[in-house]
Amino acid sequence: MKTIKGPGIFLAQFISDEEPFNSIENIAKWAKSLDFKGLQIPTSDPKYFDLQKAAESKTYADEYKGKLQELGLEITELSTHLQGQLVAVHPAYDKLFDAFAPEQFRNNPKARTEWAVQQLKYAAKASQNLGLKAHATFSGSLLWQYFHPWPQRPEGLVDEAFTELARRWTPILDAFDEAGVDVCYEIHPGEDLFDGVTYEMFLEKVNNHPRACLLYDPSHFVLQQLDYIQYIDFYHERIKAFHVKDSEFNPTGRQGTFGGYQSWLNRAGRYRSPGDGQVDFKTIFSKLTQYGYDGWAVMEWECCIKNQIDGATEGSKFIEDHIIRVTDKAFDDFASTGADERFNKEILGLS
Repeated sequence: MKTIKGPGIFLAQFISDEEPFNSIENIAKWAKSLDFKGLQIPTSDPKYFDLQKAAESKTYADEYKGKLQELGLEITELSTHLQGQLVAVHPAYDKLFDAFAPEQFRNNPKARTEWAVQQLKYAAKASQNLGLKAHATFSGSLLWQYFHPWPQRPEGLVDEAFTELARRWTPILDAFDEAGVDVCYEIHPGEDLFDGVTYEMFLEKVNNHPRACLLYDPSHFVLQQLDYIQYIDFYHERIKAFHVKDSEFNPTGRQGTFGGYQSWLNRAGRYRSPGDGQVDFKTIFSKLTQYGYDGWAVMEWECCIKNQIDGATEGSKFIEDHIIRVTDKAFDDFASTGADERFNKEILGLS
């Protein structure tokens, strides 16, 4: 067993033009003041992190990493959630997802996809230059709008979509393999990888690629009523990143998992700050520790009720209080009878 690292914080939801969130230096100092030890860095804004430069310049990567180390902080992972989403986009979502890409690639799905793929390849090399072992992203989706089988899905539709998704991701996974970094897909609604079964379907299509790993975020599983504890038993060998995000599911006679097109505040399933929802983090931290997860526990703030500053302040302590410092001895060592082959045979009546 190993002790989970943390607390870390995902910066994506905090970046803004207001101090102290308007530069990596300022936001890092703010995070450190809350006793965070690690930062998960979004890579879509060069003002905070220049992804291409980090991929092409080891000097830039070293200086960036060193700047955070001087503050007592580490980089937990880089994130390409927005770019990963654009690796696969169904035309129904073109207009909405165009906002994730630079302006010159909008209204041009082919160019947008090529840009996204290159971004992921930059992320592989940048992660290597920073000495990281895991990377956080989304899979993108060609099928999400067909998740409910009405009208009846044509035979072969799902297989064709996963074949194409694997075709797009395999060169990216190979680039990460060359860099010695795991791709950690956040299993998430709106992606083609949204539960264990869809992850397995993808894994089969990429020939069980060793770098096709998982970012574990139990909040999404509460909303779809999936057993998020047993999920760890099934997939612990592939879990290489971890978001500490809470959620709750309170169905009524009027709405359930589909949410009735309501706002986040009025949905039966909604995200909450750590400790304010229904996720059993005590069991999760125990399970991950039991299985030897030695990555970071990273707080992701998404709450429709609590202020983000309060969420971060409480979240740091929440993670710190849940991290289990693993034991280096057995609790019954005091009653040990020693280890001796002759004695064991004598006890078993074999001598």
